[in-house]
Amino acid sequence: MSNSAAAADGAWQTHEGALSGLRVLDLTRVLSGPFASMILADLGADVIKVEDDRTGDDTRGWGPPFQGDDAAYFHAVNRGKRSLALDLKSDAGRAAALQLADTADVVLENFRPGTAARLGLGYEQLAQRNPTIVYGSVSGFGHTGPLHERAGYDAIAQAMSGIMSVTGETDGDSVRFGVAGADLAAGMWVTIGVLAALRSREQTGHGQHVDIALLDAETSWLTYVAQNYFASGNTPRRHGSAHPNIVPYQAFRTADGEIMIAVGNDALWRRFAPAVGLADLADDPAYATNADRVQRRETLLPLIETALKERTATEWAQLLTEAGIPVGPIHSVPDALSQPQLAAREMVVDLPHSTLGSVRTLGTPLKLSGTPAALRHASPVHGEHTASILESLRSPSTRATGSEHES
Repeated sequence: MSNSAAAADGAWQTHEGALSGLRVLDLTRVLSGPFASMILADLGADVIKVEDDRTGDDTRGWGPPFQGDDAAYFHAVNRGKRSLALDLKSDAGRAAALQLADTADVVLENFRPGTAARLGLGYEQLAQRNPTIVYGSVSGFGHTGPLHERAGYDAIAQAMSGIMSVTGETDGDSVRFGVAGADLAAGMWVTIGVLAALRSREQTGHGQHVDIALLDAETSWLTYVAQNYFASGNTPRRHGSAHPNIVPYQAFRTADGEIMIAVGNDALWRRFAPAVGLADLADDPAYATNADRVQRRETLLPLIETALKERTATEWAQLLTEAGIPVGPIHSVPDALSQPQLAAREMVVDLPHSTLGSVRTLGTPLKLSGTPAALRHASPVHGEHTASILESLRSPSTRATGSEHES
């Protein structure tokens, strides 16, 4: 990835990424779908974001804070796309969307099940016109099952999946993630599904429908928590920052703040105990294995907590790092984003924007050696590319490439 992929004057650019030449018709809004289409855009796809011609994506107004006319929330997940303002309830708007779908490789939508079909843009309708289409849907509960018609929101999926029941302090209330975990999980799953369907299309010549539910996506994140329940029959509970299967593996208070410590195996334990002044515990058979330490966490943790209060967080971080123990500070967001490690990985970038000059945003964690991702442009102004995209439809022999730019 390189900021040089975007021209200094803000002109829209294409790049030879892993998905170069792929067209995505993006009918999604808010977070789950836009997160998925942003990943595809980072990898080189030409993403045409269809927005309501009057208001645009709801999140343009989800502020403060704002960056220019649009909320920071919108800028977070809409970089690298072209904005097409359409009224999908009008004949002209639907006709334009259908023309684009005829030449698209991928269509993404996150309407409530049945809504896209009522607009004439459902999978079966588009597949009749374009059998190669890969159609990704994200909804609260999916397109099957007794709840499929119900509207879904991130917080509801977090609650119903069981994730909230294991998030929070041991004696506290259930807590939702600090970010929209179900939306982001669904966005990642639909991206994976779309890429798998594109690979299948290479072999079969046919597209397919990728049906992702927020509830399913969030439930999949239970992983070992669910497996613990299947194995034991015991209802999983909250452990705060601690781990249900590993001890010690949690945040600890020091003389002046907290640090996160992860003693992930018995060899680390035998180094950790002496490093914190508990050398006698290193060979104590009561704590010899992780299973022993998990079973006796209530007696072991107070001993560790007392020992760690003898030094500052900075002192312990240095001492434990030297001992080979995984340890890290619990950063605020500003501290996290200013880390040299993230700078070296280009995880904070400044992207050109057609009216603001530039917008600072997060980079991509995708680091491909042969076809690197490229962040070409910050999020589009509402309807910024409507004229050029509609003009391309009037010249059917010319497929829009994303090289046009309108100020």
